Amino acid sequence: MDSLMFLRPAGWALVCLLGAGISFGQQKSVIATSDELSTPEAVQQFNSDKVAEVAKQIAGQENKPAELVFKNIKILNGVPAGHVLGIMRIGFARSLGVSCAHCHVPGQWEKDDKPAKQIARDMWGMMHTIDNSLLKNIDDLKDRNPMVNCTTCHRGQLKPALDLPSDELKKK
Repeated sequence: MDSLMFLRPAGWALVCLLGAGISFGQQKSVIATSDELSTPEAVQQFNSDKVAEVAKQIAGQENKPAELVFKNIKILNGVPAGHVLGIMRIGFARSLGVSCAHCHVPGQWEKDDKPAKQIARDMWGMMHTIDNSLLKNIDDLKDRNPMVNCTTCHRGQLKPALDLPSDELKKK
C-alpha cells in the first residue's frame, strides 16, 4: 500500500498508524513493568525515551524513505524516516494513551509478536477508507478535505469512546 497517496503532510503527526520496525543488531530489550507505566506521565516519558534512542540510531537517515531505514514497514512506505517517530509518538501512542510497548517489543521494533500492531495497521486501513471514500461523498460538509484519525474515536484512551459520559448528557 502506498501511504503517500493518502497522507497529507499536515496530518502526519495526527494520523493513527503502526507498522514501523527497526533492527540495529543486538540490543537489550527493555520492557517497562505495569507499575513503571502506571501514570500518563510515566507512559509519556517512556515513549520520549524510546523515540530519543531510535532517533540517535537513525541519525543522518531522517530524510530517507521509512522502508529504507526501518524493517517491516507495512503502511508508511515513502514517509521520511524522521517523521515516523513523531507519527508513532503523537499519532498513535498519545492518541491511544499507550506506551510504545503496547504494540512493539522495545529494541526489536520490527517484530510482529503483539496483536495490537496488526490491529493498528488494520485501523489505519479503516481510517483511509473513511477519509478517502466515505467522508468525501458527504455533499454538505463544509470542509472538502475532511479527515478522521485515531484521536477522533480514542481521545487518549485505548478503548474508543462509544458513548458520552453521563455528566455530558445532563448539560444538554
